[in-house]
Amino acid sequence: MDVLGRLLVLVVPVVLVVPVTGAAGGRGAPRDTLTCSQGLACRFVDTDVLCGTELPGPGHGLALARLRLEPALRCTGPAACSPCLVARLRLALPPGTAEPRHPAPSSIPGAEDGGDEGRWSLLDGATSSQPNVSGLLLLSGHTYASSRCVAMEVWAPLASALPGQPLGWVTFRCFEAPLGSELHVTAYTNSRGRRRLSQWQRVPDCSWPAAQDAIPQCQVPRLQVSPGPKEVVVEVQGAAAGHSYTLRLYHNQSHGTGGPGRVVTANSPMNYSLPASEVLPCLCLQVWPETQDPPRATLCPFSHDAEAWERLWARSRLVLHTGGQALTCSLSAPCNLPAELVPCWHPAPTGPCQALPGLQQPAMGQGPQEFKGLRLHPNLCVQVWSGGQVQLSQCLRDQALPGRPDDLLLLEHRENASLCALQQGTCTPLASFTSTGAGHPGLLEQELRQDIATGQCRQIWHPENNTGVVLWVCPLHKYLRARWVLAWMGVLLGAACLLLLLLLKKEDVKGWLKSLKTDYSSEGPLPGRRVLLVHAAEPSAERVACALMSALRPLGLAVVAAPGGGSGVAAWGPLPWLHAQHRRALRDGDTVILLLSPAAVAATHQWGTGAKVVPEAGATESSPGPCHDPGPSDVPTIAPCEVFAAALSCAIPALAAGNGHYVVARLEALVPTVPPALQAAPAFALPSETGGFLRALVGPGRWRGRWPEPYVAVVAEGLLRAVGE
Repeated sequence: MDVLGRLLVLVVPVVLVVPVTGAAGGRGAPRDTLTCSQGLACRFVDTDVLCGTELPGPGHGLALARLRLEPALRCTGPAACSPCLVARLRLALPPGTAEPRHPAPSSIPGAEDGGDEGRWSLLDGATSSQPNVSGLLLLSGHTYASSRCVAMEVWAPLASALPGQPLGWVTFRCFEAPLGSELHVTAYTNSRGRRRLSQWQRVPDCSWPAAQDAIPQCQVPRLQVSPGPKEVVVEVQGAAAGHSYTLRLYHNQSHGTGGPGRVVTANSPMNYSLPASEVLPCLCLQVWPETQDPPRATLCPFSHDAEAWERLWARSRLVLHTGGQALTCSLSAPCNLPAELVPCWHPAPTGPCQALPGLQQPAMGQGPQEFKGLRLHPNLCVQVWSGGQVQLSQCLRDQALPGRPDDLLLLEHRENASLCALQQGTCTPLASFTSTGAGHPGLLEQELRQDIATGQCRQIWHPENNTGVVLWVCPLHKYLRARWVLAWMGVLLGAACLLLLLLLKKEDVKGWLKSLKTDYSSEGPLPGRRVLLVHAAEPSAERVACALMSALRPLGLAVVAAPGGGSGVAAWGPLPWLHAQHRRALRDGDTVILLLSPAAVAATHQWGTGAKVVPEAGATESSPGPCHDPGPSDVPTIAPCEVFAAALSCAIPALAAGNGHYVVARLEALVPTVPPALQAAPAFALPSETGGFLRALVGPGRWRGRWPEPYVAVVAEGLLRAVGE
């Protein structure tokens, strides 16, 4: 049996043979190709041989000289390709090969005697008269997850070839493998010695320029961000259908590689919603296909978002540490902060914080930062400056540290040994520092210099090179002790004099109190003033209206209540009478009180929404009409209980135009809030805000020098009784 027959007998029972069309005929996979250089002929024997098969045949044939692997693409469409490796084999004659003595005229090499010598068989079936040599080749490709072996047959003429010299190339296209994987390719023949060639080669990944536009997995999708008031929508666009992608959201901590974040498996198209509360300036998005060493698309769209920066500063924390001798602070934030740490001197909680010169430093990461040489004191603070503004501030005021809040901070210039005091944002030379008032000019400077020389002042910072500026803290309280003693003596003396004066004027004080009582019970402080009180016709509102009328009349106010009685109502009806009273109040500058009870609030909401009030029998339109002057032909169109709803037609337009003097009073036990339609007028909750109600009732500057407090208690007491009933 010839070599080809023996191979087929061995392979066919155990291997699924997939027929292909090769360059030289034979069987192969539909997309595999086999080509030979000029002078050689080749064909597939099988494209899916059981790997590990021993090639049958004698000890003569072709020898392998070189194996070369090259990257390639196997495509089924313009952008539907997969990566593979092309194997190129250089063939040669093994040493000792000679021209045969008795060539056999067979169309298949070795068909008669099973040897490897004979006539050269062309692909079309014709037989060459030249002597030739043939051989069986086996190529195997192995990855970590799969393997594949291919068998082929090659013929070469002997006429122009010398032993050991190359005959030509055989090219197999190709071994498929995943992107970025490693492929182990081995080639061997059935010749004597059976020399094997083996090579490892990495399949190109998406960094290969030819793969970026041809392989779907290498086409990175785009990221589209759509911010909204409550959430941000991230859309993956342009991804290949049927492929999975990874979407990663992370905080870019070092403006390079990102820290840990959230990973989402995405398909195309896909929308991912992110709450707006999680959006920070350093939030970045990254998407990549699920391949080995894939290309990635990165987007950091919020680096200039003002709201994201506000959210970041709200989540940042500045902590001061007092464990050591020097001032140390830690700035923690979800993102890197382009900020500067500035220590400052802050003796008064409400005053400015004076920056200490030469001590500011940039914020470095999330760990603790030390201001070298700056010792602890209760008046020291640290500010975080960014964008020209103070974003964070923390002080040592509440820590148990050596020093007093009233200590004086002195700045000494080492060049000329001059001293100045840091106070209220400036450094004042001691020669003109007079804020303490301690002695004549120059005395305080002498005392402070003496304390620095004797060590009574504490040095809280000095530069390492002993040049520039040195900071001293001196106990200012000892210089002010004598002045405080004199001040306390003056206070005590003044208190004693005041007490003596009160004792001497005891009778006059009694007379003043008695006159107040007399004035309140007789004429009142506001004679001649008029008030129009408008309320709803319900029991609670009527009781409070009666209480208000009784309490306000002793102040000298003339109170008219609506709904109410009188000759005007009898002659005109409730609505024309109300319009006339409202028109008079606007003309004469009187005060209009709108008393809010549950029914009044309901009427206000109906007025605001355009709802109609239930009409009286025979009325053609139930909503209140505009204010008008009453005439003889006017007739009531609204029931008396709806007078408050009609009053709104007069009051609300006047409020919107800024005309008239209106005051809204609500019963705090029954009405929690003022309706929006009446919020233009000052509103007060009764009886708790009776004092403000009385002041607003007649306007500023009309109390004729008398304080209204004596009247507040009387009005409040009457309202409490009315509400309680």
